[in-house]
Amino acid sequence: MSAPSLDIRITDADIEDSLRADVLTGLSSSPKTLPPKWFYDARGSELFTDITALAEYYPTRTERSLLERHAGDIAAAADAETIVELGSGSSEKTRVLLRAAVDQGALNTYVPQDVSESALAQAVTELQTEFPTLRVHGIVSDFTHAIPALPHSGRRMIAFLGGTLGNLNPVERAEFLGALAGSLDDGGTLLLGVGLVTDVDVMEAAYDDADGVTAAFDKNVLTVLNGRLGANFDLDDFEHVAVWNPEDEWIEMRLRARRDLTVRVDDLDIDVPFSAGESIRTEISAKFRRDGITTELATAGFRVADFWTDPRERFGLILAARDQRSH
Repeated sequence: MSAPSLDIRITDADIEDSLRADVLTGLSSSPKTLPPKWFYDARGSELFTDITALAEYYPTRTERSLLERHAGDIAAAADAETIVELGSGSSEKTRVLLRAAVDQGALNTYVPQDVSESALAQAVTELQTEFPTLRVHGIVSDFTHAIPALPHSGRRMIAFLGGTLGNLNPVERAEFLGALAGSLDDGGTLLLGVGLVTDVDVMEAAYDDADGVTAAFDKNVLTVLNGRLGANFDLDDFEHVAVWNPEDEWIEMRLRARRDLTVRVDDLDIDVPFSAGESIRTEISAKFRRDGITTELATAGFRVADFWTDPRERFGLILAARDQRSH
Protein backbone atom coordinates (compact mmCIF):
# COMPACT_ATOMS: atom_id res chain seq x y z
CA MET A 1 0.00 0.00 0.00
CA SER A 2 1.31 3.44 -0.93
CA ALA A 3 1.66 6.10 1.74
CA PRO A 4 -0.87 8.91 1.24
CA SER A 5 0.60 12.33 0.53
CA LEU A 6 -0.58 15.89 1.03
CA ASP A 7 0.66 18.82 -1.03
CA ILE A 8 -0.05 22.17 0.68
CA ARG A 9 -0.25 24.96 -1.88
CA ILE A 10 -2.09 27.55 0.20
CA THR A 11 -0.91 28.83 3.56
CA ASP A 12 -2.81 30.26 6.51
CA ALA A 13 -1.38 33.64 5.56
CA ASP A 14 -2.73 33.25 2.00
CA ILE A 15 -6.17 32.40 3.37
CA GLU A 16 -6.09 35.36 5.75
CA ASP A 17 -5.09 37.76 2.96
CA SER A 18 -7.89 36.41 0.77
CA LEU A 19 -10.44 36.77 3.57
CA ARG A 20 -9.41 40.36 4.26
CA ALA A 21 -9.57 41.30 0.57
CA ASP A 22 -12.94 39.62 0.04
CA VAL A 23 -14.53 41.24 3.09
CA LEU A 24 -13.13 44.70 2.38
CA THR A 25 -14.35 44.56 -1.23
CA GLY A 26 -17.65 42.85 -0.51
CA LEU A 27 -18.81 45.00 2.40
CA SER A 28 -17.76 48.19 0.62
CA SER A 29 -19.73 47.38 -2.53
CA SER A 30 -23.38 48.02 -3.33
CA PRO A 31 -25.10 45.65 -2.97
CA LYS A 32 -22.95 44.06 -0.26
CA THR A 33 -21.64 40.54 -0.91
CA LEU A 34 -19.50 37.85 0.71
CA PRO A 35 -18.14 34.77 -1.09
CA PRO A 36 -19.66 31.47 0.11
CA LYS A 37 -16.26 29.89 0.76
CA TRP A 38 -16.11 31.73 4.09
CA PHE A 39 -19.01 29.67 5.46
CA TYR A 40 -16.68 26.76 5.97
CA ASP A 41 -14.87 26.96 9.26
CA ALA A 42 -15.20 23.84 11.46
CA ARG A 43 -18.69 24.86 12.62
CA GLY A 44 -19.80 25.78 9.13
CA SER A 45 -18.68 22.40 7.80
CA GLU A 46 -20.64 20.66 10.56
CA LEU A 47 -23.74 22.67 9.73
CA PHE A 48 -23.45 21.91 6.02
CA THR A 49 -23.21 18.20 6.83
CA ASP A 50 -26.44 18.63 8.80
CA ILE A 51 -28.02 20.41 5.82
CA THR A 52 -27.28 17.51 3.48
CA ALA A 53 -29.37 15.23 5.74
CA LEU A 54 -32.43 17.52 5.73
CA ALA A 55 -35.62 16.39 4.02
CA GLU A 56 -35.76 19.67 2.06
CA TYR A 57 -32.17 19.47 0.81
CA TYR A 58 -32.44 17.13 -2.17
CA PRO A 59 -29.20 17.90 -4.14
CA THR A 60 -26.75 15.77 -2.13
CA ARG A 61 -28.86 12.62 -1.91
CA THR A 62 -30.00 12.95 -5.53
CA GLU A 63 -26.44 13.27 -6.80
CA ARG A 64 -25.36 10.35 -4.63
CA SER A 65 -28.11 8.15 -6.05
CA LEU A 66 -27.04 9.08 -9.59
CA LEU A 67 -23.44 8.19 -8.79
CA GLU A 68 -24.48 4.87 -7.29
CA ARG A 69 -26.60 4.05 -10.33
CA HIS A 70 -24.10 5.10 -13.00
CA ALA A 71 -20.63 4.67 -11.44
CA GLY A 72 -19.91 1.63 -13.62
CA ASP A 73 -20.97 3.47 -16.78
CA ILE A 74 -18.81 6.47 -15.85
CA ALA A 75 -15.77 4.34 -15.05
CA ALA A 76 -16.06 2.41 -18.31
CA ALA A 77 -16.60 5.48 -20.48
CA ALA A 78 -13.83 7.59 -18.90
CA ASP A 79 -11.33 4.73 -18.52
CA ALA A 80 -9.35 7.14 -16.33
CA GLU A 81 -5.93 6.37 -14.92
CA THR A 82 -6.16 9.42 -12.65
CA ILE A 83 -9.26 10.99 -11.07
CA VAL A 84 -8.82 14.57 -9.85
CA GLU A 85 -11.64 15.88 -7.67
CA LEU A 86 -12.04 19.60 -7.06
CA GLY A 87 -13.60 20.59 -3.73
CA SER A 88 -13.50 16.99 -2.55
CA GLY A 89 -14.21 17.52 1.17
CA SER A 90 -14.51 14.08 2.77
CA SER A 91 -14.74 12.38 -0.66
CA GLU A 92 -17.74 10.49 0.70
CA LYS A 93 -19.84 10.51 -2.49
CA THR A 94 -16.82 9.85 -4.67
CA ARG A 95 -15.99 6.52 -3.04
CA VAL A 96 -18.62 4.68 -5.05
CA LEU A 97 -17.00 6.03 -8.20
CA LEU A 98 -13.52 5.08 -7.01
CA ARG A 99 -14.68 1.52 -6.31
CA ALA A 100 -16.14 1.23 -9.79
CA ALA A 101 -13.02 2.68 -11.41
CA VAL A 102 -10.70 0.39 -9.43
CA ASP A 103 -12.83 -2.61 -10.43
CA GLN A 104 -12.75 -1.43 -14.03
CA GLY A 105 -8.98 -1.70 -13.88
CA ALA A 106 -7.41 1.49 -15.26
CA LEU A 107 -7.42 3.76 -12.21
CA ASN A 108 -4.16 4.05 -10.28
CA THR A 109 -4.25 7.57 -8.79
CA TYR A 110 -6.81 9.71 -6.96
CA VAL A 111 -6.09 13.40 -6.39
CA PRO A 112 -8.58 15.08 -4.03
CA GLN A 113 -8.32 18.87 -3.78
CA ASP A 114 -9.82 20.97 -1.01
CA VAL A 115 -9.12 24.20 0.85
CA SER A 116 -9.43 22.51 4.27
CA GLU A 117 -6.15 20.90 5.25
CA SER A 118 -7.67 19.06 8.23
CA ALA A 119 -10.56 17.60 6.24
CA LEU A 120 -8.27 16.56 3.42
CA ALA A 121 -5.66 15.02 5.71
CA GLN A 122 -8.30 12.81 7.31
CA ALA A 123 -9.82 11.89 3.95
CA VAL A 124 -6.57 10.84 2.29
CA THR A 125 -5.65 8.63 5.25
CA GLU A 126 -9.05 6.91 5.18
CA LEU A 127 -9.00 6.55 1.40
CA GLN A 128 -5.54 5.03 1.29
CA THR A 129 -6.70 2.37 3.76
CA GLU A 130 -9.94 1.75 1.85
CA PHE A 131 -8.22 1.67 -1.56
CA PRO A 132 -4.75 0.18 -0.94
CA THR A 133 -3.97 -0.19 -4.67
CA LEU A 134 -4.46 3.54 -5.33
CA ARG A 135 -1.96 6.31 -4.95
CA VAL A 136 -3.83 9.02 -3.02
CA HIS A 137 -2.32 12.48 -3.32
CA GLY A 138 -4.20 15.37 -1.70
CA ILE A 139 -3.78 19.01 -2.74
CA VAL A 140 -4.67 21.80 -0.31
CA SER A 141 -5.63 24.85 -2.36
CA ASP A 142 -8.53 27.03 -3.51
CA PHE A 143 -10.32 25.25 -6.38
CA THR A 144 -10.66 28.49 -8.35
CA HIS A 145 -6.86 28.69 -8.54
CA ALA A 146 -6.06 24.97 -8.54
CA ILE A 147 -6.25 24.16 -12.24
CA PRO A 148 -2.73 25.16 -13.41
CA ALA A 149 -1.14 23.00 -10.71
CA LEU A 150 -3.22 19.85 -11.27
CA PRO A 151 -1.22 16.70 -12.12
CA HIS A 152 -1.06 15.89 -15.82
CA SER A 153 0.06 12.26 -15.76
CA GLY A 154 -2.02 9.61 -17.51
CA ARG A 155 -5.57 9.72 -18.85
CA ARG A 156 -7.48 11.97 -16.44
CA MET A 157 -11.00 12.61 -15.34
CA ILE A 158 -11.70 15.80 -13.39
CA ALA A 159 -14.70 15.51 -11.05
CA PHE A 160 -16.51 18.64 -9.92
CA LEU A 161 -19.57 17.57 -8.00
CA GLY A 162 -22.14 18.92 -5.56
CA GLY A 163 -23.54 21.66 -7.79
CA THR A 164 -20.63 23.92 -6.81
CA LEU A 165 -20.39 25.23 -10.38
CA GLY A 166 -23.60 27.11 -9.58
CA ASN A 167 -21.78 29.27 -7.03
CA LEU A 168 -20.03 31.01 -9.93
CA ASN A 169 -21.63 33.69 -12.05
CA PRO A 170 -21.77 33.17 -15.85
CA VAL A 171 -18.50 35.01 -16.55
CA GLU A 172 -16.70 33.08 -13.81
CA ARG A 173 -18.19 29.80 -15.04
CA ALA A 174 -17.02 30.41 -18.60
CA GLU A 175 -13.50 31.19 -17.43
CA PHE A 176 -13.41 28.21 -15.09
CA LEU A 177 -14.78 25.67 -17.57
CA GLY A 178 -12.48 26.98 -20.29
CA ALA A 179 -9.49 26.53 -17.99
CA LEU A 180 -10.61 22.98 -17.19
CA ALA A 181 -10.90 22.12 -20.87
CA GLY A 182 -7.51 23.65 -21.58
CA SER A 183 -5.91 21.59 -18.83
CA LEU A 184 -7.05 18.25 -20.24
CA ASP A 185 -5.25 16.22 -22.87
CA ASP A 186 -6.99 14.22 -25.59
CA GLY A 187 -9.08 11.52 -23.94
CA GLY A 188 -9.58 13.58 -20.80
CA THR A 189 -13.05 13.91 -19.31
CA LEU A 190 -15.04 16.05 -16.88
CA LEU A 191 -17.63 14.65 -14.48
CA LEU A 192 -19.89 17.50 -13.46
CA GLY A 193 -22.80 17.62 -11.01
CA VAL A 194 -25.30 20.46 -11.47
CA GLY A 195 -28.64 21.42 -9.97
CA LEU A 196 -31.44 21.72 -12.53
CA VAL A 197 -34.25 24.24 -12.69
CA THR A 198 -37.28 22.74 -10.98
CA ASP A 199 -40.28 23.92 -8.91
CA VAL A 200 -39.52 27.23 -7.21
CA ASP A 201 -41.01 26.08 -3.90
CA VAL A 202 -38.76 23.03 -3.91
CA MET A 203 -35.63 25.04 -4.70
CA GLU A 204 -36.30 27.74 -2.13
CA ALA A 205 -37.09 25.22 0.63
CA ALA A 206 -33.77 23.50 0.00
CA TYR A 207 -32.02 26.72 1.03
CA ASP A 208 -34.43 27.77 3.80
CA ASP A 209 -35.43 24.68 5.77
CA ALA A 210 -38.14 24.63 8.42
CA ASP A 211 -35.68 23.74 11.21
CA GLY A 212 -33.47 26.78 10.57
CA VAL A 213 -30.27 24.79 9.93
CA THR A 214 -29.55 26.70 6.72
CA ALA A 215 -30.21 29.99 8.52
CA ALA A 216 -27.62 29.05 11.15
CA PHE A 217 -25.20 28.06 8.36
CA ASP A 218 -25.74 31.39 6.59
CA LYS A 219 -25.25 33.41 9.77
CA ASN A 220 -22.10 31.45 10.59
CA VAL A 221 -20.20 33.60 8.10
CA LEU A 222 -20.76 36.53 10.47
CA THR A 223 -19.30 34.47 13.30
CA VAL A 224 -16.27 33.81 11.09
CA LEU A 225 -15.83 37.57 10.54
CA ASN A 226 -16.22 38.27 14.25
CA GLY A 227 -13.61 35.71 15.21
CA ARG A 228 -11.06 36.28 12.48
CA LEU A 229 -11.35 39.99 11.69
CA GLY A 230 -12.50 41.48 14.99
CA ALA A 231 -15.96 42.37 13.67
CA ASN A 232 -18.89 42.95 16.04
CA PHE A 233 -21.83 41.51 14.09
CA ASP A 234 -24.80 40.67 16.32
CA LEU A 235 -26.34 37.64 14.61
CA ASP A 236 -29.77 38.56 15.96
CA ASP A 237 -29.64 41.76 13.91
CA PHE A 238 -29.80 39.73 10.68
CA GLU A 239 -32.29 37.30 9.19
CA HIS A 240 -31.61 34.59 6.63
CA VAL A 241 -33.41 34.93 3.30
CA ALA A 242 -33.36 32.55 0.32
CA VAL A 243 -35.13 33.62 -2.88
CA TRP A 244 -35.31 32.45 -6.47
CA ASN A 245 -34.02 34.97 -9.01
CA PRO A 246 -35.98 34.07 -12.17
CA GLU A 247 -33.96 36.33 -14.46
CA ASP A 248 -30.59 34.79 -13.61
CA GLU A 249 -32.10 31.41 -12.68
CA TRP A 250 -30.32 31.08 -9.38
CA ILE A 251 -31.13 30.93 -5.69
CA GLU A 252 -29.76 33.90 -3.74
CA MET A 253 -28.98 33.51 -0.06
CA ARG A 254 -28.89 36.79 1.82
CA LEU A 255 -28.51 38.10 5.34
CA ARG A 256 -30.94 40.99 5.77
CA ALA A 257 -30.53 43.67 8.44
CA ARG A 258 -33.51 43.89 10.77
CA ARG A 259 -32.78 47.54 11.70
CA ASP A 260 -30.48 50.46 10.95
CA LEU A 261 -27.06 49.64 12.37
CA THR A 262 -23.31 50.00 11.95
CA VAL A 263 -20.83 47.14 12.23
CA ARG A 264 -17.19 47.68 13.17
CA VAL A 265 -14.49 45.48 11.62
CA ASP A 266 -11.40 46.25 13.70
CA ASP A 267 -8.81 44.37 11.65
CA LEU A 268 -9.80 46.26 8.52
CA ASP A 269 -10.36 49.56 10.35
CA ILE A 270 -13.76 50.04 8.72
CA ASP A 271 -17.28 50.83 9.90
CA VAL A 272 -20.00 49.26 7.77
CA PRO A 273 -23.44 50.93 7.84
CA PHE A 274 -26.63 48.98 7.17
CA SER A 275 -30.11 50.35 6.58
CA ALA A 276 -33.06 48.33 7.81
CA GLY A 277 -33.84 45.77 5.10
CA GLU A 278 -30.41 46.00 3.46
CA SER A 279 -28.82 42.64 2.63
CA ILE A 280 -25.47 40.95 2.24
CA ARG A 281 -25.65 38.40 -0.56
CA THR A 282 -23.74 35.40 0.76
CA GLU A 283 -24.30 32.87 -2.01
CA ILE A 284 -25.73 32.30 -5.44
CA SER A 285 -26.64 28.78 -6.47
CA ALA A 286 -27.41 28.72 -10.17
CA LYS A 287 -29.70 26.02 -11.52
CA PHE A 288 -29.33 24.86 -15.09
CA ARG A 289 -31.36 23.65 -18.03
CA ARG A 290 -30.00 20.79 -20.13
CA ASP A 291 -29.62 22.90 -23.28
CA GLY A 292 -28.02 25.76 -21.35
CA ILE A 293 -25.30 23.78 -19.59
CA THR A 294 -24.63 21.79 -22.77
CA THR A 295 -24.03 25.08 -24.59
CA GLU A 296 -21.81 26.43 -21.79
CA LEU A 297 -19.72 23.26 -21.92
CA ALA A 298 -19.47 23.38 -25.71
CA THR A 299 -18.33 26.99 -25.61
CA ALA A 300 -15.64 26.03 -23.10
CA GLY A 301 -14.40 23.16 -25.27
CA PHE A 302 -16.32 20.12 -24.03
CA ARG A 303 -18.64 17.67 -25.78
CA VAL A 304 -21.33 16.12 -23.57
CA ALA A 305 -21.01 12.34 -23.77
CA ASP A 306 -23.68 11.39 -21.21
CA PHE A 307 -26.27 13.31 -19.21
CA TRP A 308 -28.02 11.47 -16.37
CA THR A 309 -30.80 12.86 -14.24
CA ASP A 310 -33.24 11.66 -11.60
CA PRO A 311 -36.90 10.89 -12.35
CA ARG A 312 -37.96 14.36 -11.13
CA GLU A 313 -35.19 16.02 -13.16
CA ARG A 314 -33.89 18.02 -10.23
CA PHE A 315 -30.19 17.24 -10.62
CA GLY A 316 -27.89 16.41 -13.51
CA LEU A 317 -24.74 14.31 -13.64
CA ILE A 318 -22.78 15.03 -16.80
CA LEU A 319 -19.84 13.23 -18.36
CA ALA A 320 -18.16 15.53 -20.87
CA ALA A 321 -15.15 14.84 -23.07
CA ARG A 322 -12.58 17.36 -24.18
CA ASP A 323 -13.64 18.37 -27.68
CA GLN A 324 -10.55 17.93 -29.84
CA ARG A 325 -12.02 20.13 -32.57
CA SER A 326 -11.90 23.19 -30.29
CA HIS A 327 -8.17 22.96 -29.60
